[in-house]
Amino acid sequence: MYAFKIKGGQQLSGTVEIKGAKNALLPLMICTLLTKEPIILHNCSLLADVKTLMQLLESLGTKITLEGDTMTLQTQRITNTTASYDFISKMRAGFWVLGPLLARMGEAKVSLPGGCAIGARALDIYFSALTEMGADIKTENGYIMAYGKLHGADITCWRVTVGGTHNTIMAAALTPGKTIIHNVALEPEVMDLIALLTQMGIKFEGVGTRTLTVHGAESLKGAEFNAVPDRIETMTFIAAAVTTKSKIFLKNARTDLLKAEIDLLSPSNVIIEQKNDGVSVDATKAHLKATSIITGPYPEFATDNQSLFCAMLATAEGESLINEKMHDNRLMHVPELNRMGANIRAIDNTHALIAGVKELSGTTVMASDLRGGAALVVAALGAKGDTLLQRVYHIDRGYRRIEEKLQGLGADIERIWLD
Repeated sequence: MYAFKIKGGQQLSGTVEIKGAKNALLPLMICTLLTKEPIILHNCSLLADVKTLMQLLESLGTKITLEGDTMTLQTQRITNTTASYDFISKMRAGFWVLGPLLARMGEAKVSLPGGCAIGARALDIYFSALTEMGADIKTENGYIMAYGKLHGADITCWRVTVGGTHNTIMAAALTPGKTIIHNVALEPEVMDLIALLTQMGIKFEGVGTRTLTVHGAESLKGAEFNAVPDRIETMTFIAAAVTTKSKIFLKNARTDLLKAEIDLLSPSNVIIEQKNDGVSVDATKAHLKATSIITGPYPEFATDNQSLFCAMLATAEGESLINEKMHDNRLMHVPELNRMGANIRAIDNTHALIAGVKELSGTTVMASDLRGGAALVVAALGAKGDTLLQRVYHIDRGYRRIEEKLQGLGADIERIWLD
């Protein structure tokens, strides 16, 4: 398998382009199941998860063409209502086809999901919403079997969930009548989905609040859309600039998507400024201060950025506390950072205490999940000596050839094959 060989201590400089967010592109692509007309998406990045979803949609009857970073999807006829384990086991977001398939075809058979092993993520919110809309749902041989003609409903999610929000909104869009969804997620990627469905002819009330009303329709139009820039990729390159004390420019990036995270870096003399065409990051005089992080639903601190801050705070002045409230097993990067010389004590599966050290040192480490793997890249860039980072296929799920983008900024990183 592939690995990254990284020589730390190289200062970065230059410009890197931020593409459309993975977590936005996936539901936008799935919207093709709601209409017979074309969906045209710009600013796409062919990440591993995007490629897997393309294969899944093609297995359902979708025709897909690519031209540069523009993807055109059209599903004139759904030829298959089964989303197989081969696809869903690789990417949890593939499970989101459940609602659209059920709304359009009256039936769906979807494998239970896979993706990153970052703890239990309950599916009962998906099921209870569709059940309230009239679906009959059961589990059989590792698959969810759903049947029935959907109708509008008044639905309350027992907790905020991005995936549950995506699935319910898409199902409601192709269900004639009014569906009211309480406790919806407000992530920018959810706002992208709502914006695309609006172009497709759906009317919404309460956009930007925790209660969303969807006025569903019997048919939807095609649309053309430009995905929101990836805020997690943006934060990854900001973190890389911080650990290497560098000055870089992030084309297309937006600071308004990362307010909670940027506010925590301000006391550390990291200057992050929004420009017309992107974001400038100046960490040449950075002096990291310890802080406390509590992850939560947007606009709170994003769980996907928690591991990146662990990597940065490993060399901060003082003691930092991490409180991971979104997932119950998202500190798997901690032992790997400690192998590099960090002093991080995982109190339990959701809390960690970070005592800052002077510097990290290179060694052999292993990515156990997507965002934890990105954090190890960030740590290795700022570490002394060489790091061999294994299992980079996790990182490829959410970053398109991240080593090439870093090479363009002057990083000493290469992808190598391990026998």
